[in-house]
Amino acid sequence: MPGRIEDYALIGDLQTAALIGTDGSIDWLCLPRFDSASVFAALLGDRDNGRWRLAPTGAVVCSSRAYRGDTLVLDTVWETEAGSVRVTDFMPQRDKAPDVVRIVEGLSGEVPMQSELTLRFDYGSVVPWVRRTDHHRVATAGPDSVWLRSEPPLPMYGRDMRTYADFTVAEGDRIAFVLTWHPSHERRPRRLQPYEALEQSLQDWEQWSAQLTYDGPWRSAVLRSLITLKALTYAPTGGIAAAATTSLPEEIGGVRNWDYRFCWLRDATLTLNALLSCGFLAEAHAWRDWLLRAAAGNPADLQIMYGIAGERRLPEYEVPWLKGYEGSAPVRVGNAAAGQLQLDVYGEVLDSLHLARDRGLKDEAHVWNLQRALMDFLETKWHEPDEGLWEVRGPRRHFVHSKVMAWVAADRAVRTVEAVPRLRGDLERWRSMRAQVHAEVCEKGYDAERNTFTQYYGSSQLDAATLLIPQVGFLPASDRRVLGTVDAVWRELDHGGFVRRYSPDSGGVDGLPGSEGAFLACSFWLADALHSTGRQDEAATLFEKLLGLRNDVGLLAEEWDPVGGRLLGNYPQAFSHIGLVNTALTLSGAQRGRG
Repeated sequence: MPGRIEDYALIGDLQTAALIGTDGSIDWLCLPRFDSASVFAALLGDRDNGRWRLAPTGAVVCSSRAYRGDTLVLDTVWETEAGSVRVTDFMPQRDKAPDVVRIVEGLSGEVPMQSELTLRFDYGSVVPWVRRTDHHRVATAGPDSVWLRSEPPLPMYGRDMRTYADFTVAEGDRIAFVLTWHPSHERRPRRLQPYEALEQSLQDWEQWSAQLTYDGPWRSAVLRSLITLKALTYAPTGGIAAAATTSLPEEIGGVRNWDYRFCWLRDATLTLNALLSCGFLAEAHAWRDWLLRAAAGNPADLQIMYGIAGERRLPEYEVPWLKGYEGSAPVRVGNAAAGQLQLDVYGEVLDSLHLARDRGLKDEAHVWNLQRALMDFLETKWHEPDEGLWEVRGPRRHFVHSKVMAWVAADRAVRTVEAVPRLRGDLERWRSMRAQVHAEVCEKGYDAERNTFTQYYGSSQLDAATLLIPQVGFLPASDRRVLGTVDAVWRELDHGGFVRRYSPDSGGVDGLPGSEGAFLACSFWLADALHSTGRQDEAATLFEKLLGLRNDVGLLAEEWDPVGGRLLGNYPQAFSHIGLVNTALTLSGAQRGRG
């Protein structure tokens, strides 16, 4: 059985990532990309669906673990009656082939160890053919081939469709395991030198982390979140995956299990804000350029999400042979929400490009032409209902957040032309649209009796996304309607001291049964809203509580279950870590607003 979500640490090579539990087992790894089929899928099933456990014989849980310095190199220490060992796990930034390196080092005594490798290709469904060659074990099936070796070479044996190595490490001993994937029709890639790769990986991450310009009170938490965002970046394109996993549930045993190994346009502005505010200009450039490539084309075809290389087709299907995390079925691959109409993404794209220009990222004439085309389309569509930012699988509605972001699109277009005269646009038409949207939202999306904005027109339900109204500049933080909305959201969407996205009894707004935990990004938004409305002490208290939800290596999932006291949802979740960074910057006065 897999561990709790918070039991896992992350390693990666900027093209894919692996999750390693406190029991020393890699239970999730997709190769060669984040969105490829897995070779280890025990996370969503059991050990027969693929894993690689490396631990002292008979040991259950490690004694301690931590990332080494400001890197993504993980050290796990095991204290046993026979002595102690350290296992160092990492994935070097790849040359051609992806590698997983696991180095065992004896610290004291003599500790018996076991490596148990269970390779199962195609999401745990395909048992490969395994053979010996040149001090390697080679597993092959269809398009996949995986090579395993150790330095020095250890005897390995097969049993029950698994590959084992039993060995003992004494103080000062070091044994390295290297697992390498490549397409089965190609020649074996060159051998990685594990100890050289370790030194290079440490150097690469330390040099990258040294770019951080934020030096506020939460520096270590901010840097760890930024390292996590970097780890979720697909280096060849600059796209940032929303998470490394699929189908980790929003409710244990529930059906809200989605594939998050893709790039959401909605994340763009918040991510750019975080990267630019912290000094990571190269990553901001790469993310902005990915956004431009993804959004290019007919504005009517703009999607809410794309593949990590900008792919548009993300067909969703179920994987019935995996029973799901703690029985939470179905397991899904792909995401049908890519085909939804979510009008807020037009605002997100224009806001992102406006922010990038404001912060000094150069663009060209074709970039402005794209923005004009998006505005032309949005002018004809903003009146329509949509599925909203929470990707509801129920009926379309006039979601307030979608309308607010339509206002953002018009506002940023107007402000761009006003600030940069060489960029031409129909100012009067856009000003008129901006005014119309604003008036309609204030009339139809606001409940005057309760003094709060609602989830959608005519609804009595609330939506945590309305906390963003002052952040995007739709209304000032001092406006009584903003103050009322902050109070109402905190009161009515409170879940164990944190915030839900919307009410669990909201009339089936998402078209699915069941409930979910507190949404961490929304809880960070609440801290931002409290700070902006003059409630700095409450904001700081909430932020510290949120920091306390991170696991022992500083990672967050999408949601928190205050009843079960555990993380829920896909993991690690970029949206949560973006929220952490931006809130830390806001509370310490290092953040510039979006509005």
